[in-house]
Amino acid sequence: MHVLVKSRSTRRIALAVVAMSAVASIGVLPTLMSAIPAIGADSPRAVVEATTSAATAVLANKSLSTEDKKRRLEDIVYARVDFDTLSRLVLAHYWNKLSEAQRTDFQQQFKQNLSATYGRNVESYKNEHVTIVGDREEARGDWTVRTKIVRNGPDDISVDYRLRQKEGTWYIIDVIIEGVSLVSNFRSQFQDIVTNGGPDRLLELLKEKNAAGEPLQKP
Repeated sequence: MHVLVKSRSTRRIALAVVAMSAVASIGVLPTLMSAIPAIGADSPRAVVEATTSAATAVLANKSLSTEDKKRRLEDIVYARVDFDTLSRLVLAHYWNKLSEAQRTDFQQQFKQNLSATYGRNVESYKNEHVTIVGDREEARGDWTVRTKIVRNGPDDISVDYRLRQKEGTWYIIDVIIEGVSLVSNFRSQFQDIVTNGGPDRLLELLKEKNAAGEPLQKP
């Protein structure tokens, strides 16, 4: 399976990426604001713990249309993921080969394609909930918060969030799903494309897939 994220199940990946959205739920769901602590400079664990329930409420809200859920979750991800850092990580040394215009274009197309990857599976939610199982400090001040998506059965999903602080606020820079890093998967596939066709080919493929509302596949 050569989509943006490699795993045994597309639905599992969709659930994990949607869970990532939970870190940004404050500000998107004003009706839940009174029940959620402000996030600001809180610890990464507190950020994740305080907001995952709000994202679950979006997924479980039967009064919202699928498109409404997608838009809300998209806004959530855009607000709480550091796409500048994420883009640098996934392109690695190729980042320096892009012009400023190409970098801006890549970040925008990358955001849209990530939305296409998880947005097709929003309605696959089946009453799962997220529980935090631990956290640890990483190199250069990063922090990993370990969680588990608990399902109605033995098939739970391990999801770790790596966060980095920027101007007093913690942002997600990677998600590790059952031991597999989103950054590593993106990096492998993006770099293959850039190596074979250059940055313009990567941007072209992203735009083609985004126009079709599809995840990027290896050529």
